[in-house]
Amino acid sequence: MRNIVFALTGTAALALAACNPAEDDAGDAVAESYEDQVKSVEDRADAAEDAGMEAEAEALEQQAEQLEQEGEVAEEQAEGDL
Repeated sequence: MRNIVFALTGTAALALAACNPAEDDAGDAVAESYEDQVKSVEDRADAAEDAGMEAEAEALEQQAEQLEQEGEVAEEQAEGDL
């Protein structure tokens, strides 16, 4: 019986350790930062397209896509998933 109690206590402790809300908050903060950057770059791409600067708009759209990908990786790293 005593071994079962220790096993359950250990399992519960490991489960709680895996659910660190601070890591989730850090991941959310990183994701929000990247989302703001992506929005800014997309707005600049839209402005460039409206001004008839197609090459500039395309380059900015690619930059926004790259930022999105980097943001996903950075969020996972901040949450300790990588």
